[in-house]
Amino acid sequence: MAIDRLFAPLREAALSGGRLRTAVAYPLCPASLGAAVQAREAGYIEPVLVGPARRIQALLAEMGVRAGGLEIVDTPDDEKLAARTAAALARDGAASMLMKGSLHTDHFMSAVVARESGLRTERRISHVFVMAVAAYPKLFILTDAAVNIAPTLQEKADIAQNAIDLARALGVARPKLAVLCATESVNPSMPATLDAAALSKMADRQQIRGGDIDGPLAFDNAISREAADQKGIVSHVAGDADILLVPDIEAGNMLYKELTWLAGAGAAGLVLGTRVPVLLTSRSDSMEARVNSCAIAVLHARALAAAVR
Repeated sequence: MAIDRLFAPLREAALSGGRLRTAVAYPLCPASLGAAVQAREAGYIEPVLVGPARRIQALLAEMGVRAGGLEIVDTPDDEKLAARTAAALARDGAASMLMKGSLHTDHFMSAVVARESGLRTERRISHVFVMAVAAYPKLFILTDAAVNIAPTLQEKADIAQNAIDLARALGVARPKLAVLCATESVNPSMPATLDAAALSKMADRQQIRGGDIDGPLAFDNAISREAADQKGIVSHVAGDADILLVPDIEAGNMLYKELTWLAGAGAAGLVLGTRVPVLLTSRSDSMEARVNSCAIAVLHARALAAAVR
């Protein structure tokens, strides 16, 4: 399929540097444990399985996977403790990435965002879906559909910067970010359009760096040059967006699910704004989506490491 070909270059690039140690918190369902094992077999990660060792070993046996060579950090059968232990491994440099297993998202993210975790940065934490749709010629990033409920202007600036940095790590030299609204016109009655216009000017003033930002843009003229031309929109971003920044989590979540369930989109997800990449997988994610997520996380981890040097 076309969408598989869009992810292929990233998967190939991620293989070039060897596996990255990844702390997997509480992988006690076939989907989460299987994804970690498959990503290891594919060459992306070296999983460190964090949780009750006996249960993990029993599940591996049920799945017909040999436990030999797989590192397990034994903890009591407690989701929150497993999450904190996994986060500590990432904080202490014993793991380069962090992956959610079968625990509740709230328990996992609480361990990530806690001050004692040492994983937070000065930026707002945000989430991205890297998406492939047959009707669009390239991968694009959708943000934020999973973490920030109703972001402020400054939070949107951080969300934009996080996404631009990831796009650059994925090989886009100068990412184009469209700030989505219900209209392409600035309307004082629609606060999202004011935020969009401010974000565009912030990019002009180098308050957001590394990419081109334009907004407000409606979805059609963000992804279709023809639609933008029909509206008379003169924009370097319109019709060729690499990143779609949504006004709030409701818009983002609906758009993600519509693209996935109606348009057959492929996706990979990642949490940004932390000191290491954080893989926030869902129980409904396909195995391919989980492995794609590992691939983009590896590329992001390398970019973070390069920035520190």
